[in-house]
Order: sequence, then structure tokens, then C-alpha cells
Amino acid sequence: MYHLAGMPEPLARLVEQLSAFQGIGPKTAMRLALNMLEQSENEVKNLAHSLEHLHTQVKFCDTCGGFASANHCTICDNVKRQHELVCVVEQPVDVLMLERGHFQGSYHVLHGRLSPVDGIGPDKLRFNSLDKRIANGNIKELIMATSATVDGEATAHFISRRYAHHHIRISRIARGVPEGGELEYLDEYTLSRALEQRVLWEQERTIAS
Repeated sequence: MYHLAGMPEPLARLVEQLSAFQGIGPKTAMRLALNMLEQSENEVKNLAHSLEHLHTQVKFCDTCGGFASANHCTICDNVKRQHELVCVVEQPVDVLMLERGHFQGSYHVLHGRLSPVDGIGPDKLRFNSLDKRIANGNIKELIMATSATVDGEATAHFISRRYAHHHIRISRIARGVPEGGELEYLDEYTLSRALEQRVLWEQERTIAS
């Protein structure tokens, strides 16, 4: 336990729990804990309430795998969206980021990317549910928005091969997304341009070679 001389045990416990989060070290955790201590009791109770119900009230959509408060998300339930246009992403947070680009289609979240080194194969990702969506015959285009990393590219290759004979258009978001970049760090303009200027997967392979 992170404990300085004179630090009350409840405060030390909070610092320890906060420092367990990725990207938060003991010093940052200490600042956060002290900030909470300076907040009103009501504000801290509201935070505790949000944390308490986080896992019970935040779910994943049965259809696309994105964030939802029920079995389906608001995007999949929106009849005004272009559901024949499906953007394939790695994580639920990617949906939130792409929404800033005013995309009007729907999504499919894989919940990861292929990584043989880490033991992540197709069976560990949400490909079976994508198979079912494509089998329904309502999807006309898959936009691959996996990250521009080695594993992200490998995942995009796998998708293009898996659905090559389903008579659907397979495209890739344009290179407005930098090599090695993650969607959550991109601005609204870059995301919007990347979606608008997407290219067919085979065309992109030809250009790259």
C-alpha cells in the first residue's frame, strides 16, 4: 500500500486503488485523491454512485458490440442510419470517436484485433456475429477502420479475405489516419475526411505496392 507518514489509512487505500488504473502513477493518484477530499460530500457520493453502477448499467449492444444501456444501442435502433453501411472498428471507444466525424452508417466492434503473439485469433473476436449480420444480406459495404498498426492491418487483411466472396464492397478508411495512429486521438476533421475518402481495399493494396 502506498503510504506516507501521517497519511490516514482510508486515504492511502484510495491512492492505492487509483494508482492501479493504467497511466496513473502514485503521484497522480495522490493528487486525484486529495482533490476528491476537497470536494463536497455530495459530489463524492455522486462519484461513488456512478462507479457502483458502472458495470450494471453499461452493457454492450447485442448487434454491433458498442456501448449500450440495454440490449441494443441507440445507433442500431436508429432507423434513420444507413445500416447497409457498416464500419468495422476494434474497440467500443472507436465508435464514440468516429461519431465525431458525422458518420451516418452503423458499426461492428470486434473488441480487439488479431495478434498471434498475444494469442488473439479470430475466435477471440466478434467475427461470428459479423458473419450473421452479413448472412442476413442487408450489408452492402464494410468500411475497415482498424488501427494503422501491424496488427490492425493484419485484421483488415483477414476481413477482406473472409468476406471476399459475399458480393459486398470492402473499403478502408483513407490515410488521413496516420500510420500507427489510434482513432481516439484524432480530431473531428481528420476522421470525417478519412471516412469520406475511403478507398476499396484491393485498390489500396495496388496503390501501396
